[in-house]
Amino acid sequence: MLAASILSSGLVAQGRTVAQSQSYEPTSRGGLSRSDLVVSDGPADYPLITGLDYLVILDQVAVEESAGLIRDGAVVLTDSKMVTDPPRGNFKLVELPMLETAIALGNRRIANTIALAALTALGDLCERETLEKVVTSRSPKAYIELNQDALAKGWAMAAG
Repeated sequence: MLAASILSSGLVAQGRTVAQSQSYEPTSRGGLSRSDLVVSDGPADYPLITGLDYLVILDQVAVEESAGLIRDGAVVLTDSKMVTDPPRGNFKLVELPMLETAIALGNRRIANTIALAALTALGDLCERETLEKVVTSRSPKAYIELNQDALAKGWAMAAG
């Protein structure tokens, strides 16, 4: 949800219209946490998703929930360790060790920031500088450097 909110802010800063919806179930009970963005150059026709052009899946529990919504040609980014059976279809599937990388950087909670940068790079969704500014403005002072490192790792992983 935080990564979607950050991306939303970056897209708005670049003149796009964004509608965001989110759903949160207690993950301690195996629940799903998700956030959807509808992005447009003008007014959004409908504020809820009807198909996915870009998707990040950080846990296996989210695969089934989104499988029927993935459009042909979409970019689907999954965590290579946490998603053992990724969706299959006529789309670009990219599997990256985001959680493992976050742990190596010192905090598993930045896996979403790594994923945000990787998806942004893979989909050319938002300018890197804009996203870095949003992350810096939203980060507690003690975590700015860690979050910037996470962004850099995500961009590097997408490029490699």
